[in-house]
Amino acid sequence: MKKIEVVAAIIYFENKILCVQRPQNKLAYISEKFEFPGGKIEEGETKNEALKRELFEELNIINVDIKSLFLTVVHEYPDFELTMHSFICEVKSKEIILNEHIAYKWLSLNELKSLDWAAADIPIVNKLIING
Repeated sequence: MKKIEVVAAIIYFENKILCVQRPQNKLAYISEKFEFPGGKIEEGETKNEALKRELFEELNIINVDIKSLFLTVVHEYPDFELTMHSFICEVKSKEIILNEHIAYKWLSLNELKSLDWAAADIPIVNKLIING
């Protein structure tokens, strides 16, 4: 089984968290699901460098303050195994441009469960809510 290592950003603006929706995908189990933004770590990149690059590519976010590692999730999808390192981040503006996603929402902790999340992101959502 193919193994993929990625980074994901739990982006706070004030007390809201950025949630982005994936476009349609041939893999039904991730098609149009919500996720925390991020992506693959490229050869020679640190996790922080990968996260900053992905946030710029996906959302045009230039200034992000990466605070700390939050949770690493290992999830087996039907076609690949995903290791996702999630980081608590802060931005000073809600302004983003969707370059890859089809929608986004800024939600409070108690609103996160209202979305249809990708399976690998659910443990992050649950821990965020538990930690309050």
